[in-house]
Amino acid sequence: MSANDRRIVAAWLLLCAALVFAMVVVGGVTRLTRSGLSIVEWQPLVGTLPPLSEGEWRTLFEKYQRTPEFKQVNFDIDLEGFKGIFWWEYFHRLLGRLIGLVFLLPFLWFLLRRRLEPRLAWQLGGIFVLGALQGALGWFMVASGLVDDPRVSHFRLTAHLGVALAIFAAELWLALRLLQNQAPARGRLGRSALGLAALIFVMALSGGLVAGLRAGYAYNTFPLMNGHVVPPEILMLEPWWRNFLYNFATVQFVHRSIAWLLIVLVPWLWWRARREVPAAQARLACNLLLATLVVQVSLGIVTLVNGVPLVPAAAHQGGAVLLLGVALWAAQALRSAPAARPARASRDVRVAA
Repeated sequence: MSANDRRIVAAWLLLCAALVFAMVVVGGVTRLTRSGLSIVEWQPLVGTLPPLSEGEWRTLFEKYQRTPEFKQVNFDIDLEGFKGIFWWEYFHRLLGRLIGLVFLLPFLWFLLRRRLEPRLAWQLGGIFVLGALQGALGWFMVASGLVDDPRVSHFRLTAHLGVALAIFAAELWLALRLLQNQAPARGRLGRSALGLAALIFVMALSGGLVAGLRAGYAYNTFPLMNGHVVPPEILMLEPWWRNFLYNFATVQFVHRSIAWLLIVLVPWLWWRARREVPAAQARLACNLLLATLVVQVSLGIVTLVNGVPLVPAAAHQGGAVLLLGVALWAAQALRSAPAARPARASRDVRVAA
């Protein structure tokens, strides 16, 4: 690929990643406003158009009135109230369709014009397959809340979030790799930053379990959990492993524990990079990683102690994506930046000479 082609493809991938970020934020708002079960059918093509007449609105509302959510939760909602929750879910699905088009059409154009290396073409094809899986998984998640319990499966919700994060990470990683002007040195700090990105991914998945179980509405104190470092209810379910999947206390404790671990590891990486890496981009990435972590932890605390209000909670979900993205940028920058030789090692070499 020419340098110009690399820049064009990278810019396109960055746009796709930005749209996925927006999708995650809108998905968070959709969940927090309890709008996700307002559209009870999966219509990938027909569903692109919203209701255009009063009759169409009433037909959709009648379908919603037959769902468990209306019968058990929103039984007092009228047509105007239904429209309020409908638009969030509609916009969420419309954005998903837009992301598919923004990815697929340029991808096919690049393929036909032979602007992609074979390996990159296969990687991008894999991302498209993930995107198609994400659409099906989204409906699979919604369908779980249309049967008896008006609440989607927290496992399906977490899987839906995880695939979105995987798509975002893959697009961003490929874009950053294309923008690098030299082969990665694959240093130890680069591997450490990649490990941190993986840990952030796991923390985001644990946040999906917290959201799906609505565990954020319990233990609304910080730094202790209702006065305890380890809540006494943490292993109340039998067998023990069920606590990590169904227990409010355990799921929230795991999420907090990963956050505390990052509070230790990210400053450690920042300190190492300041000492050992002279490259300005790598230092900037590590500075931004530290700052993003501070903002994300602060948003998590505000969300928790205030009982999960809409704006901080949605910002916290978006912050997880940003934190993952900055960690990936730091990993790419550290992998391609030559490490500075420690001063003491240099003096030892001179003495030996």
